[in-house]
Amino acid sequence: MGQKGHKDSLYPCERTSVSSLHEALDQCMIALDLFLTNQFSEALSYLKPRTKESMYHSLTYATILEMQAMMTFDPQDILLAGNMMKEAQTLCQRHRKKSSVTDSFSNLVHRPTMDQFTEEEIHAEVCYAECLLQRAALTFLQDENMVSFIKGGIKVRNSYQTYKELDNLVQSSQYCKGENHRHFEGGVKLGVGAFNLTLSMLPTRILRLLEFVGFSGNKDYGLLQLEEGASGHSFRAVLCVLLLLCYHTFLTFVLGTGHVNVEEAEKLLQPYLKRYPKGAIFLFFAGRIEAIKGNVDTATYIYMKAAYLSMFGKEDYKPFGDDEVELFRAVPALKLKIAGKSLPTEKFAIRKSRRYLSPKPVSLPIPALEMMYIWNGYAVIGKQPELTDRILGIITKAEEMLEKGPGDHPRALEPARLSHITENEYSVDDECLVKLLKGLCLKYLGRVQEAEENFRSISSNEKKIKYDHYLIPNALLELALLFMEQGRNEEAVKLLETAKQNYKNYSMESRTHFRIQAAVLQAKSSLENGTRSTGSVSL
Repeated sequence: MGQKGHKDSLYPCERTSVSSLHEALDQCMIALDLFLTNQFSEALSYLKPRTKESMYHSLTYATILEMQAMMTFDPQDILLAGNMMKEAQTLCQRHRKKSSVTDSFSNLVHRPTMDQFTEEEIHAEVCYAECLLQRAALTFLQDENMVSFIKGGIKVRNSYQTYKELDNLVQSSQYCKGENHRHFEGGVKLGVGAFNLTLSMLPTRILRLLEFVGFSGNKDYGLLQLEEGASGHSFRAVLCVLLLLCYHTFLTFVLGTGHVNVEEAEKLLQPYLKRYPKGAIFLFFAGRIEAIKGNVDTATYIYMKAAYLSMFGKEDYKPFGDDEVELFRAVPALKLKIAGKSLPTEKFAIRKSRRYLSPKPVSLPIPALEMMYIWNGYAVIGKQPELTDRILGIITKAEEMLEKGPGDHPRALEPARLSHITENEYSVDDECLVKLLKGLCLKYLGRVQEAEENFRSISSNEKKIKYDHYLIPNALLELALLFMEQGRNEEAVKLLETAKQNYKNYSMESRTHFRIQAAVLQAKSSLENGTRSTGSVSL
């Protein structure tokens, strides 16, 4: 794996000694350490000179790019990570034994044994499986059409079969530990653990179908594998930790009953917080844990706390004893960057909070309901007509207050500090926001014509909007989705293309583009099949 005719000052050893698998792994551990201390560009620069000839350098480089893409959700980051992971997979393939662990016919009679592989070849197998798995994840994230789903599924199956055979090898009596066995075993535990845990969380009917084609998932075994991988000193230990933290703080909360093993999550996190006290990834999970525990202030969920407080009426009980103006003013200082980029929702919150920085701030009309739209919450609430109707009532009152002026605003307790005059620099933005959310509620209540009128009114005010430019492409998107429900797919596609091509550099742009892309594919599919979209279209 040595690099020909090149010497780089970043590496302390001579090329002849650096070429060993052991030293390559050590260097990748150093790069991960740089990444976890927020030195993202330094980590990539350290790895880059050897990404064309060292499979571990290539895989680590691609993994860092993928973690960045998963957090920023930026299409360019996703594309770059996918291309690099594909290159890493090609390099791993070159280092694999020609007869790999998953070659089907021979495995029907004789399972492969460790003595059939060199140490480098067996590491190439686990790296190859990891590349496939990560590429599948990026495929699903990048594009939701059926072709991509199938392609991603093929990668998943190949990866699953490779991990399964490698696990059998490790468990066999013939397994002989090589010099770098802890890194190899850590890779197997990462893959086997991830597959078992993920598959075990699928609905029973889906899992039965997958079992029919060779998949199986055991939650306890998956957790055990990841826990063992996390406790070992290996290249993949931190990846096992991050997967477990995702499981404990997100998957069990969102997909389960909401009962989270906070103690286990904190136990996993504490050593890394101690070692990387300013590490963005670990601070992110620390905030998530605090939010689950209900410690809103410690979590940097200050914007949402302020958003809800700002919507209380002057006669309402004011919880927490906080002042929403001061909370909004604190938001910009709480920004957390990943690879030099702020998280999209944090950037959105900071932009919305800026209007509170002046001596006489202009209040946001319905910030909590706006953030609910950013998280696509209306697609869920829209399934409950009574709840949707109640939210429509709140939005309608906000609309009336915008028309009347400051005296009727729910938080007009301190006129000297909090202003909401009808005519101000935010007036049109606020009115258009209310129209967007009102249109959504009307859509889900079946009041289609009224919903369309509200969505169209935003485009007619396009040139008057000063700050919330995201409202325009999103209004076109929502109008297109409304048309799709009526079978007006050609009109919908035109609106979606306009939304995609004519608007740039607005808040939550990546999120909107993903929804637009999914809607375009759905509308075009309906046109090709001569069918009409049925039911509620909510992407």
